[in-house]
Amino acid sequence: MVRSRSFIATPPGVTIKEQLNDRGMSQKEFAARMDMSEKHISRLINGDVQLTPETAVRLEMVLSVPAKFWNNLEAIYREKIIKAEAENAMDADAEIAKQFPYSEMAKFGWIPETRDIKEKVVYLRKFFEVVELSLLGNEQITRIACRRLAITEKSDLALMAWAQEAKRKARDIPTALVDMKGLLAVIPELRKMTLLTPEEFCPKIKERLADCGIALVFLPHLKGSFLQGASFMDGNKIVVGLTARGKDADKFWFSLFHELAHIALGHVGQSDGTSDEDEKAADKLSGDMLIASDDFECFKKKKDYSERGVLRFAKEQGIAPGIVVGRMQSEGLIKYSMMNNLKEKYEIAV
Repeated sequence: MVRSRSFIATPPGVTIKEQLNDRGMSQKEFAARMDMSEKHISRLINGDVQLTPETAVRLEMVLSVPAKFWNNLEAIYREKIIKAEAENAMDADAEIAKQFPYSEMAKFGWIPETRDIKEKVVYLRKFFEVVELSLLGNEQITRIACRRLAITEKSDLALMAWAQEAKRKARDIPTALVDMKGLLAVIPELRKMTLLTPEEFCPKIKERLADCGIALVFLPHLKGSFLQGASFMDGNKIVVGLTARGKDADKFWFSLFHELAHIALGHVGQSDGTSDEDEKAADKLSGDMLIASDDFECFKKKKDYSERGVLRFAKEQGIAPGIVVGRMQSEGLIKYSMMNNLKEKYEIAV
């Protein structure tokens, strides 16, 4: 028996059992008269197996109740099961849907606007390409390597929404086959682009990464996701998504190189996502890609943390000064309130 708020699906076996009780007939005798095993009869009465047209004909012979009656009873039962399960699934998904930043997603044009909770569930199912939202907990569906500032239930769902939109947009980006050697070879070229404007470097980065089998997607920041970037496999390509909100240049480049580090280290596509150790490893590699550890150690030994010293070191490295400032701030060499005038603010069109 399956129940929901509006439906109760009662198996035909309940009626069969009533017939047997009226006749004072045991299930063992009934099984013999039906020429079926006792186990099958027990499962039939409990609704564990389907009442087939053949069984309906046998029931007509044994119980003198038309086969049409039994077939109709089975059809009604199966229909109510579907309706009851669908209603239960809708109720469960409605609670999940309430946790998504639906209005913001609709504002970005990812899903249609609506206030009806059932419509929200349907639109979200179609957006995520799942029959039920509860399936989003399946690790086979959401394998994401990402850099976030915090993790909560709502932030995880916002992250899933953001990553799904990145996946959808990446499908329109043609890429070559994934080429790890090619990616490592192009890193120095990407590093030099830190001196360019977003209008100059965005198309170039996308082109270089596409040649390596990586689709780069820029999306607006989704409130509650605490998200800076994410990377994951989708078919034969790797998708790298970055937030495109007004942000400091150093944070943008560190986020990009952090995701590329995840790819280089083989973290993308792991069945259990990324661990704290993976995130630390990606942090270290991305930092080294932007400024080699040995070079930064030499810079620190000079202890010239003046604006002039930073500009000189940045010029020697061939990178934007703001990246040096960000590294100094993160390592505690200067306060986060210092030298922010050397950081550029990016506004990247999505």
